[in-house]
Amino acid sequence: MKLNNIKLKKTLPFFSYIFHPIFIPIIGTGFYIHYSNDFYNKESYFLLFFQVVIITFLLPLSFFYLLQTFGKVDNLMLSDASQRKMPLLMQIALTFILINKSVTIDQFPELFFFFLGGIGSTLMAFALIYTKIKASIHMIAISALSFFVIGLSIHNELNIVNTIATLFLTTGIIATSRLYMKAHSMEELLIGYLAGMLPQVVLWVIWL
Repeated sequence: MKLNNIKLKKTLPFFSYIFHPIFIPIIGTGFYIHYSNDFYNKESYFLLFFQVVIITFLLPLSFFYLLQTFGKVDNLMLSDASQRKMPLLMQIALTFILINKSVTIDQFPELFFFFLGGIGSTLMAFALIYTKIKASIHMIAISALSFFVIGLSIHNELNIVNTIATLFLTTGIIATSRLYMKAHSMEELLIGYLAGMLPQVVLWVIWL
């Protein structure tokens, strides 16, 4: 029993880090490229991926370390709800730039709506701060990714049941990890899940 607890302490936090929300835009872009019916050349896909990495990962990470230097945030998990405001606003601004300059509706429509839904989810997370609700950003990210992939499967008529099942399994593991680390309550996890899911599902009406 003690050995199992030690394994849990080592394993569950790993999922909180490996599936940190900052990685989800990159993973979503990877799914889009892999399952896309658009026949762009490799150079176009490489440029797309490179731009997403810079705008959704490298710039936010640099901004985070700048905030940490000035004592505005403690760690990458942003466990204090009051520390989330600036990173969330920055994420909204950068994603808006991304879908206006790089991932445009004309060139990459499915991915455009994934990121547009992400902006909606981030706005919801930001608004919830003022209601004293610390919605789980991990759950927002993984649920948005899951329903984007479901949308891709419907849109491109793909049988990717195993991939979708794996995403739902991963969602459960991440939720367990956040509970085990006492980062969130069940209510915060559920609110986060809905905040990630709803914008994606609403936008299905436009692009499916």
